[in-house]
Amino acid sequence: MGVVRTVLVIAPASDGQDVGEAWLAHQWVSLLAERYEVTLLTTFKKGHLPESQQLTGVRVIEWSEPPLIGRFERLNSLMQPGYIPFYTRARRWIKNRVKAGETFDVIHQVVPVAMRYPSPGAGLGIPLVIGPVGGSLESPPAFVPEEGATPWWQRLRKLDGWRLRHDRLLRSSFESADCVVGIAPYVEDLLGDLSLRRFVAMGDVATDEVHDVVGRTERTGPVRLLHVGRTVRTKGLRDTIRAMARVRDLDVVLDVLGDGNDRDACSALIEELGLGDRVVLHGAVPRAAVDEFYRAADVFVFPSYREPGGSVVLEAMSFGLPLIVVDRGGPAAAVDDSCALLLDAQSPAQLAEDLAAAIRRLVEDPALRLRMGAAARDRVLATHLWSKRVDQMGAVYEAVSSPPRRS
Repeated sequence: MGVVRTVLVIAPASDGQDVGEAWLAHQWVSLLAERYEVTLLTTFKKGHLPESQQLTGVRVIEWSEPPLIGRFERLNSLMQPGYIPFYTRARRWIKNRVKAGETFDVIHQVVPVAMRYPSPGAGLGIPLVIGPVGGSLESPPAFVPEEGATPWWQRLRKLDGWRLRHDRLLRSSFESADCVVGIAPYVEDLLGDLSLRRFVAMGDVATDEVHDVVGRTERTGPVRLLHVGRTVRTKGLRDTIRAMARVRDLDVVLDVLGDGNDRDACSALIEELGLGDRVVLHGAVPRAAVDEFYRAADVFVFPSYREPGGSVVLEAMSFGLPLIVVDRGGPAAAVDDSCALLLDAQSPAQLAEDLAAAIRRLVEDPALRLRMGAAARDRVLATHLWSKRVDQMGAVYEAVSSPPRRS
């Protein structure tokens, strides 16, 4: 192992004033810069404030996003057509700096999260870390008929598996990396056909704070369940509504925050099952209001069966809520048995039945709810703060650092 001082961060999108992966990259760079000498290779969007003007204490090398890319935001977020010119520029820049005698202890490509992009830092004789990467989870087959038609741009994800098997440039990026960081253990299985040097599971998101303890001991009235997230079929909301029909004898209500293309189907299901007084679809609500729902809730129910990450799970844990989640993908990796009930997702009927049993267990045992909620908050403090995430990444840097190797 060596002492890491200089880190070259690769992030085709990095912007603290944006959302999604661009914000995530900015978060990593900002925190890493508190511990290391950081150089960032990135691009900036037209009309956005460049990172060179947002970040302090960071050497930023940035290029303007290619013209017209921003007009197709959905396709851009999925396939990132601007990645090819970024890859070419970044790789040329790294080669030129190495040729000029500049050294970096570690190259770290923090985004894209999707596993379909070769790294411009691969094969250059510098320790390379890629990730956290993830995605590519498939729905359990029994759930697919209820998901409806998939837009053509989302069907392009089907190419990911083929490329991981046949794209030599992509395969060599992962196989030459000194460490691939996956957002959850399932990523290692998806990359099982590759000869990885080192794999580490680490969430791609974290939280800045753990909220004050919420007093739930003396509450009266119905037990309040909470579901937060886009209202799409894969988030398991339909299954939760069906479960509510199986616990009519309990004094329990469900608040649902978020909007999406499955909302009409969920509304129709609520009416069909006669649950209008027990399930409330609030739609999209302001951030401050979301926090108040977390405080008012007693249990967080998020049975998403195709969830690579799951930042709302960390939010719920930070408010001291016990959880009911599906045992696959990111949510399962974020929790353990002390704070969550983990369910299989084999079919809609099975999941609804198991959700009802889990809800019944927590509603009928207030002491269990309180113990699991406290354990959830403790787990965030121990594992899921951003400071802890950077500690984990720092350990990866130290593990892979070594004298420069020939490419």
